[in-house]
Amino acid sequence: MKTARGTLQKIPAGIWVLGFVSMLMDVSSEMIHSLLPLFMVLTLGTSISLVGLIEGAAESTALIVKMFSGVFSDYLGKRKSLTIFGYAMSMLTKPLFAVASSIGIVFTARLLDRVGKGIRDAPRDALIADIVPEYQRGAAFGLRQALDTVGAFLGPLLAVGLMLLWANDFRRVFWVAVIPGLMAVALLFFGIHEPEHRQEERRTNPIQRQNLKRLSRQYWWVVSIGAAFTLARFSEAFLVLRAQQRGVPVAFVPLVMVAMSLAYAVSAYPFGKLADRMSRRTLLALGLIVLIAADMVLAINGQWGVVLAGVVLWGIHMGMTQGLMSAMVADTAPADLRGTAFGFFNLLSGLAMLIASVLAGLLWNQVGASFTFYAGAAFCVVALAGLAWQPAMRFIKA
Repeated sequence: MKTARGTLQKIPAGIWVLGFVSMLMDVSSEMIHSLLPLFMVLTLGTSISLVGLIEGAAESTALIVKMFSGVFSDYLGKRKSLTIFGYAMSMLTKPLFAVASSIGIVFTARLLDRVGKGIRDAPRDALIADIVPEYQRGAAFGLRQALDTVGAFLGPLLAVGLMLLWANDFRRVFWVAVIPGLMAVALLFFGIHEPEHRQEERRTNPIQRQNLKRLSRQYWWVVSIGAAFTLARFSEAFLVLRAQQRGVPVAFVPLVMVAMSLAYAVSAYPFGKLADRMSRRTLLALGLIVLIAADMVLAINGQWGVVLAGVVLWGIHMGMTQGLMSAMVADTAPADLRGTAFGFFNLLSGLAMLIASVLAGLLWNQVGASFTFYAGAAFCVVALAGLAWQPAMRFIKA
């Protein structure tokens, strides 16, 4: 415990600020997102396959936009301004959910919200790598992810409380979600000082051929494995729908996201710190095994307790792998191309997320919920086989 406290004290203050910014924005976002699948299905009469398409399009849009924002941050040599713009854009979309009278407005708001996320995330991750020493990257990314995920379970908790207080009034809850979003943007604006970057006399396009050649074979293998992981893990909206399918009262369904996020938050920093000390390939493999277990449990046609167990395993998998993948991208990319590197990583992951979520929605409608989760487990096995290919993965720190 003493060692853990000492490590936390050594992490630069900017990482803590970015973590709390992420936490506040996730409170705002998850108050909406934990209820949004139910709002679309119960209030707007949307089909589950369309929910899968919207969620896949939204999440993949965020990941694809990250490519362009990362490249632009490398070109400018600045990260903070783009990060602020992205957070502000996401915050400004929140009122659209509260006034939405059709699925088209929800779809537009969801896309714009995720465009904001796409704009901010790659420059923010590159900023973390700029701020923190190399030997602390796993811990720093894990800490930011842990604080982010604290917001991801506080948001649904607030949503549950307000839904009970206001008799399942989705729109009033969505209005309250605007407040923590405003707080996040203000904290980022006043709380972060960007490190000085050495400016080249002449700026060059980061995605010119000669620059892309500097992204190593090891980096591209990290990108490939990241895409495989995303393909094996579709949108978390299906966790919410699985709980509702098992008869959980509407007001309590957001507790699914609370459970997942709590498991994620508790595990993210310890596993991030562990990633600085052990074989990253081994840790990634263990994360995939946990996801297989989560899919198999969720596939069981069980009651609330069974669903809860699967959701907790899903959260532990996220805690084991998400910060670790970010640290691996930072490790294998040149310092002046980190934004571009995170951008390409998220582009491939975004395409995989779109495919996975659309496929999950179709399988759910055509074959059933259980088969959707069995398919996720099958994709995990494929990703695990790719990870086990020793010649391609020997660069990962032992």
